[in-house]
Amino acid sequence: MGAAVLKQQLVSEWAGAWEWPARPEPETVSTGIPEIDAATGGGLPRGCLTEIVGPASSGRASLLASILAQATARQEACALVDAEDQFDPTSAAAAGVELARLLWVRCEHNAEHALKAADLLIQGGGFGLVAMDLGDTPPATARRISLTSWFRLRRAVEHTPTVLLAIERQQNAGTCASLTLECARERMEWSGARATSRLLRGIRVRATSTYRRKACSPVFMVRAI
Repeated sequence: MGAAVLKQQLVSEWAGAWEWPARPEPETVSTGIPEIDAATGGGLPRGCLTEIVGPASSGRASLLASILAQATARQEACALVDAEDQFDPTSAAAAGVELARLLWVRCEHNAEHALKAADLLIQGGGFGLVAMDLGDTPPATARRISLTSWFRLRRAVEHTPTVLLAIERQQNAGTCASLTLECARERMEWSGARATSRLLRGIRVRATSTYRRKACSPVFMVRAI
């Protein structure tokens, strides 16, 4: 048997034998904002880390409230790891969050404790959503979180039905995040005449979504409460 024939026979017999099976697409859940759900192909992926980043007044807190409201409406247990103790239960309830289904973990301005708490909650299981709010943590402190810590969180949430969120001013998780939503304020909208009293109707926000190497920028309105 010639070498060329032998090579062809081996290739035909072993074709595909060394291919890794494709990872199934993760289940997604709604954010409560149709524009973002459409841009991300269904919303937030379960078993993955999602970053929500943006400066103050960029809509990130309103987006988080919408996500929590959707999750609690699905009767899921949720956990909010609050690194800087900035969560406002009254505003959250007004946005539709069922507080009875939300575990609020206060970390007293300690980002390291926030990471440990999020890790323990994921490992313990039972939560449909675990959100770690580092939005008011100083950027220099957030940048000191090692990539190893982010990788550990990503590995912990894999193969679970939990949605893991990290809310920050800047991207820090890098490739450990499967989805990144970057919020930026576009403009404020008012009602009433400029010469007299005016009421804030809301803030128009653009969220740049990066998921599966695709990027898009839906625009949505954050209504004033």
